Amino acid sequence: MLTRALFALALICGTATAASAEETKVLALGLTNHEVTQAELETGAALPVPHFNTAAIAYVSAANLQKGDSVEITLSNNDKPLLTNAETLAEDRATYLAQAGKRGVPAGGWPSEWTYFAKVKIIRDGKTLIEQSSTPIPFD
Repeated sequence: MLTRALFALALICGTATAASAEETKVLALGLTNHEVTQAELETGAALPVPHFNTAAIAYVSAANLQKGDSVEITLSNNDKPLLTNAETLAEDRATYLAQAGKRGVPAGGWPSEWTYFAKVKIIRDGKTLIEQSSTPIPFD
């Protein structure tokens, strides 16, 4: 009887852990020409895309993160990372916003022959939980 009770408890705990992992998700991922706020993302309005002569910021808003999760957001061109911001969370977070990019414009502007995208990687317990990229866009 005790064995069955322990087995049932293990199943319940395992299911709760699996459900928690499934709930972690990316709410918003993309590029814009300014630093964004969570409130701005929650409106659902389209954000302006960067141009060759504006700032370029990669952003991610994620939900249901746990203490110890590592979140890495990268502004990339083609398949080369340009700027990265990574943080390991000190506490559980219902929502979390991370950004990486450049507020200024590189000398001569962003090369227009490249395509740029945001890439997020969320790691939990040493395993990649989520790895996702935004649609690549050129900066005209």
